[in-house]
Amino acid sequence: MHEHDRLDDLRAHGRMHWLDSAQAWRAEPDEVMRALTAQGFEECKREIARAPRGAITGGVWQGLNPHTGAVASTIWFHTSTTPPTVFIAIDGHPLRNT
Repeated sequence: MHEHDRLDDLRAHGRMHWLDSAQAWRAEPDEVMRALTAQGFEECKREIARAPRGAITGGVWQGLNPHTGAVASTIWFHTSTTPPTVFIAIDGHPLRNT
């Protein structure tokens, strides 16, 4: 299975939407990370950014596929009550809407 297939499933089911203005995705970071994990990426880094009152404002996740050597990275941030904005890269190449 291709490394983007699980992410394509999120798009097909309306769980991930492209934002032209941000050149990023509107999605739940945990769903993106689960999709990448299901594709063979093993988490090697996860950091969460919090506001002074403890609310999550963003974060970063990185995974390595030990079979292919590929690295997946996500960076996300919250700006409102809508799902976060998520930037996704595989081996340094941004995942864009196709």
